[in-house]
Amino acid sequence: MLAFSTATMVAALAVQAVDPLPVAPVPVAPSAVVADEQREPESPVVPVSPPVVPVAPVAAPQTAPVPAPVPAEPNAQKDIVVVGQSRDAGDPLRGVNAQAFGATQAVDSAVVGPVARVYKRKVPSPIRKGIHNFLYNLREPIVFVNFLLQFKPGKAAETVGRFVINSTVGAAGVIDVAKKRPFRLPRRSNGFANTLGYHGIGNGPFLFLPLVGPTTVRDLIGGTLDRLLLPTAIGSPFTDASYTVPAGVLGALDHRADFDETLKCLHDDVGDPYASSRAFYLHRRQAEIDHLHRRPPAPPPECQAALPATRIPVGAAGATETVPPPGP
Repeated sequence: MLAFSTATMVAALAVQAVDPLPVAPVPVAPSAVVADEQREPESPVVPVSPPVVPVAPVAAPQTAPVPAPVPAEPNAQKDIVVVGQSRDAGDPLRGVNAQAFGATQAVDSAVVGPVARVYKRKVPSPIRKGIHNFLYNLREPIVFVNFLLQFKPGKAAETVGRFVINSTVGAAGVIDVAKKRPFRLPRRSNGFANTLGYHGIGNGPFLFLPLVGPTTVRDLIGGTLDRLLLPTAIGSPFTDASYTVPAGVLGALDHRADFDETLKCLHDDVGDPYASSRAFYLHRRQAEIDHLHRRPPAPPPECQAALPATRIPVGAAGATETVPPPGP
């Protein structure tokens, strides 16, 4: 009995000892843990969040303007390069040419133009026309050779016929008998520059040279060959100063007198007389080469019709052809 009561008391004490132990820490432990868990993230979050907030707005305005100028700069550079290339490709020597053009125009306005106008006004038309025909008749051998080089034997034969008829019946070419009935052999212009262009050699850079005027590298070479043909093949009198000086002066006056109206159209009341003269010259030269290929010429500049000698015919075969004035 004593043993039973003793065991009962021990069991009761054991139950009382076990029950209060878990009850006391249950309310305390979770609150402490929750408090600790809440404190621990607050301490690291508070210092981290302030630097993140100001960094975001600062980075945005820096990145936004950067892409805008980047595409604009290459586009602007491309525009500048394209314009520069087109100018250089068409007229790379424009600066030098424009200066030579200005100097030539000053001399022309002061000396050459007035003298040519006096020559045209004072010398009777039949005499001027006879000089013009004589000078052109001397070019017929050059025209003949170049028609052969262009594989045009028919026109080469007609050129020989013109030269023989005008040199005999036409009093050394003073009278252009060959173009009239019954011969009807038209005057044609040709030269080594045309032959080079006919076979596909390009103009090369445009040049404006004192005493020469507008030309290109191709035309300068071809014109030099034209001038050397007769002196080389025949010699005297084409190598004598007694012939070359008067022929050169008369040729320059004849050319300038015929060209007077066109020069007024090209230079007077024009924003860029140099560019106007250059466009006119290049068109005229290309029209001659196109005519050799039987291609229709491009529309002429406005002043093209002012000079009848520069008209390129587009009619049927056998129609009268005209030629540009002598010289470059």
